[in-house]
Amino acid sequence: MLQDTSNTVTAAAAAPANSSAEAFNNIGFQHMWQTLISGDNNVGLVVFITLFLFSFGSLYFMVVNLFRNVRLKSRTDKVIRTFWDTPNAQDAIQFMEQQPKSEPFSKIALDCAEAAAHHQRNEGGRLTGALNRSEFIDRALRQAVSRESENLENGLTVLATVGSTAPFVGLLGTVWGIYHALTSIATSGQSSIDAVAGPVGEALIMTALGLFVAIPAVLGYNFFVRANRVTNTKFDAFAHDLHDFFATGSRVGDAPASR
Repeated sequence: MLQDTSNTVTAAAAAPANSSAEAFNNIGFQHMWQTLISGDNNVGLVVFITLFLFSFGSLYFMVVNLFRNVRLKSRTDKVIRTFWDTPNAQDAIQFMEQQPKSEPFSKIALDCAEAAAHHQRNEGGRLTGALNRSEFIDRALRQAVSRESENLENGLTVLATVGSTAPFVGLLGTVWGIYHALTSIATSGQSSIDAVAGPVGEALIMTALGLFVAIPAVLGYNFFVRANRVTNTKFDAFAHDLHDFFATGSRVGDAPASR
C-alpha cells in the first residue's frame, strides 16, 4: 500500500512537468508551422504567406537599390570629371554615349546636348521665336533630371508600404491567434497552459514576424531616401553646369574656351 501511495505521488508530481513540457513544445515555430499546413488555421496561413511575400519583396528591392547606389557612386565622379576634362565637346558627348544605359548623368548630358543642337538647327524658325536657347535647354534639363530622379525611387514605394503595413498584418495574426486560443478553451472545456499555449504562441510569433519584416524595410527606406537626396543634389549641380556651358559656352567660374 505504501508503494501504491508512493507511485501516486510520483505520478502527480510528474503530471505538471509533462504538461509544462508539452506546453513548451506547443509555443514553438515548428508547432505553428504544423498547424498552418494542416489547415487548422487558414487565416494564420494567409497572414504568414503575406508576411513572407512582403519580406521577399522588400529584400529584393533593397538588394537592387544597394547595388545600383554602389555602382552609381563608383562611377559618378569619374563620369563628370572626364566629361569636363575632355577639351573637345564632341569627344565629351561621344564619351557620354559610351556609358551604360543605366548611368543617369550621361543621359542628362546627352539630353542637354541634343536640345542645344535641335535649337541651333531650327534657329530662325518659330521654335527660336517662342523659346530662346537658354529656356529651351533649361526645359530639357528639367525633364531629364525629373526622369532620372523618378528612376532612383524605383522600389521605395514597396519598402514604405511594407514598413508601414507589416506590423498591422502581424497584429492581425496576433488577434486571430488569441481568438483561436479562446476557441480552444471553449472547445476543450479546460484552461490549462497546454490547451492555450499553441494558439498564444502562434499569436506572439506572428507579432514578431510582422516586426521582423517591417524594421529592415523602414531602415532600408530611410537609407535609400538619404542616398537619393544626395544624388539629386548632384543632378542639380551637374544640370546647372550643363546649362551654363551649352547656353553660354562655358561654366560659371571657367575662363571662356572653345570646345
